[in-house]
Amino acid sequence: MKTINKLVSALFLFAIFLVNAQPPNPGGGGTGGSGTGAPASPIDMYVYALGIIAVMFIAFFTKKYSNRKV
Repeated sequence: MKTINKLVSALFLFAIFLVNAQPPNPGGGGTGGSGTGAPASPIDMYVYALGIIAVMFIAFFTKKYSNRKV
């Protein structure tokens, strides 16, 4: 395996260990019955619309740049 492949693999492995969605509860206890959870973020209402818009942008720019290649 080449050196660059080893470095990239090590970087991804290191990044996976650093990424956390939420830190664990201290002491391993439960939530303590504090309710149903955090309220939804405002962006949660638009997830599907943002996904559709992203796919449209990808298709638009792919078509734009593939037409320029002659």
